[in-house]
Amino acid sequence: MRLIDNHLRRALDYVRPYWGALVPVVLVSILSTGLSLVLPYLSKVLVDDAILGRDLTLLFQIVGLVIVIPLVSFGLNVFSGMRYTGVSADILFDMRLDLYRHLQRLSPRYYARTPLGDIVTRINGDIGEIQRVVSEAALSWFGQVIALIGTVGMLIYLDWQLFVASLVVMPPSLYTLVRYRSELETRITKLREKSSQIGSFLIETLQGMRTVVGANAQGREIERFRNRNDAFVEALLSMRLYTYVAGGLPGLLLTAGTALIFLLGGYRVIDGTMSLGTLVAFMAYQARLMAPVQGLMGIYTNIATARASLVRVHEVLDERPDVSQVSEPKLMETCRGEIQLQGISFDFGRGVGGLSQVDIKIPAGQIVAIVGESGCGKSTLADLLERHFDPQEGQVLLDGVPMSTLLLKDVRRHVSVVPQDPFIFHASFIDNVRYADPKATDDKVRAAVDAAGLTPLLELLPDGLHTLVGERGRQLSAGERQRLAIARAFLADPAVIVMDEATGALDPSSEATVLEGYERVMK
Repeated sequence: MRLIDNHLRRALDYVRPYWGALVPVVLVSILSTGLSLVLPYLSKVLVDDAILGRDLTLLFQIVGLVIVIPLVSFGLNVFSGMRYTGVSADILFDMRLDLYRHLQRLSPRYYARTPLGDIVTRINGDIGEIQRVVSEAALSWFGQVIALIGTVGMLIYLDWQLFVASLVVMPPSLYTLVRYRSELETRITKLREKSSQIGSFLIETLQGMRTVVGANAQGREIERFRNRNDAFVEALLSMRLYTYVAGGLPGLLLTAGTALIFLLGGYRVIDGTMSLGTLVAFMAYQARLMAPVQGLMGIYTNIATARASLVRVHEVLDERPDVSQVSEPKLMETCRGEIQLQGISFDFGRGVGGLSQVDIKIPAGQIVAIVGESGCGKSTLADLLERHFDPQEGQVLLDGVPMSTLLLKDVRRHVSVVPQDPFIFHASFIDNVRYADPKATDDKVRAAVDAAGLTPLLELLPDGLHTLVGERGRQLSAGERQRLAIARAFLADPAVIVMDEATGALDPSSEATVLEGYERVMK
């Protein structure tokens, strides 16, 4: 398998804008690595010239260099490491932001078929894993490569014959690394899937905890949780085993080269064809050679980890939205609110429900009720009007203009859909209503709330409009949540409001109040 493939190339696209910031980091890292390569050579000078030559002045000079060089190298490493961490965080944020933006473009159908835990794991866990590898491995890669090149150069300079002899173990080490990489990627991908399953399970059961408790199903859910965790642990152990094999076995084979150097180098010192200082320096460089080689092997396995996460991220980025905006959309600053459906057909491929050859014209300012059996396509019609989907046949017109040609933001600004089970944020009452128009004044918010018949409720709440409503509005009743969503739609002041059974949880009196408010707002 190639080290750099399409997934890694796509990831490098995020790096290109930051080359200017990365170049100084790389140069400082190279300088730090170069300084560290001086230390092993000092051992040769120490043994052959200072100790055996009985040169006390040279001894003090070497000791001074041994103290100063690591201090300078440490300072350079801190600078390059901190600078690189900041740049890499910006790079990964760009990737996470692109993923989040793409998720905003996907239709409700994608979220209906994809577990929420899986989506969260890809945004947080997979990109977090990529960030870990990038922040820890990428900068290290430059240092390890320079260290490897410099160390090999010094080994050849000291004794090229001994260096060639030490290369005997390199081919089997590299073969072992490449041999296990593809299997490691498979196990990493499986581990990510098991982690996503746990996340999805927790989100689902925590959101439905009232149902779990009401059905006395706590024991069953604990057993399901245990089964998912056992599968995760099994995948984790399998992945760890291959990580150790892929990263450790090549290094273990390289230690055989060290034994060979002991044998051949020791023999040559005894034979008088190599100085003791040269052997000591050669062994020091050989020990240093192990570090970049093993480090690069570790980076190689880390790339496998990052690639598995990149594949999962790219799977989402490659998901095509059901609705796309034309290259030159028409602007609609004002809208009267006339809706026309011409020969609309749409279904989800289930063989039931959907819409077939629907023709409707609703004049601006009219209140129209559409009734029908469950599954006949009423909610689908609402999704078409807000353009979450495009019809498979026919077209939807807003004020006589095909919706498919309009700017998507204009469509959503002029058409507002209130669903039967609206989403309420974990925020204050006023923030939830104002979500439709963040710049709306408190008076406008109160007018929308009053039109939705919520003023009596606010008078009972401890902090009025600033009362927190809880996760998904759990501190409110179903009817209060519906009216809050209706108030949000009123504040948006669209030309068209579609209530998709949005008053189903209201009693007749509350529903009448909402309808009166609707007529007031839409005048």
